[in-house]
Amino acid sequence: MTDQRRLVRELVGAHGRTFAEEAGITLRDTPQPLYRLLVLALLLSARIRGSIAVATARELSRAGLRDPRRTAEADWQERVDALGRGGYRRYDERTATQLGDGAELLLDRWGGDLRRMREEADGDVGELRRLLREIPGMGPAGADIFLREVQRVWPEVGPYLDRKALDGAERLGLPKDPARLVKLAGDTQPAVLAAALVRAALDKEVAEDSLRRAA
Repeated sequence: MTDQRRLVRELVGAHGRTFAEEAGITLRDTPQPLYRLLVLALLLSARIRGSIAVATARELSRAGLRDPRRTAEADWQERVDALGRGGYRRYDERTATQLGDGAELLLDRWGGDLRRMREEADGDVGELRRLLREIPGMGPAGADIFLREVQRVWPEVGPYLDRKALDGAERLGLPKDPARLVKLAGDTQPAVLAAALVRAALDKEVAEDSLRRAA
């Protein structure tokens, strides 16, 4: 039988890169990286390869669309073009509209600063999830992605292991109880654990590699 602590250690060591890191986002509790994470979560939540969503998030950043004001000020075609350069062509027109509408909402309601949304939720993760879903294009999957990653800088969110992370645990033969998984992970940051588990859920080879390493 595979030692579960060793398995988690090998999984995290080899595959514990957060999606924010992959997209070139140095996550801090400041407006711009939080907004970039929000956009990444929205992109990742569509039925499209994660690598394309990550590449598109990088392209939006290169195009200067790193904060709500700049995104709102950009014209629709500018957003469409940036999405297309990232490879996000299947959803580019709809997503360009959602990004513009979402940026306007963030500016009008929270001054373009997601920390104000955090303050409004007042430590209630369910309320924070509900507020996130008010943003155009942000469904349950997108809200979960954002919360999985933001727990790195918003500790009151964690440990946040959503259904997709628990699917990864199941594929690996690990317990599907978040508290037990966190205990197995020891000092590993919950956002890193969640990212590694999600990668195992999305890619069978990640799970098989981790099991081989732990054998």
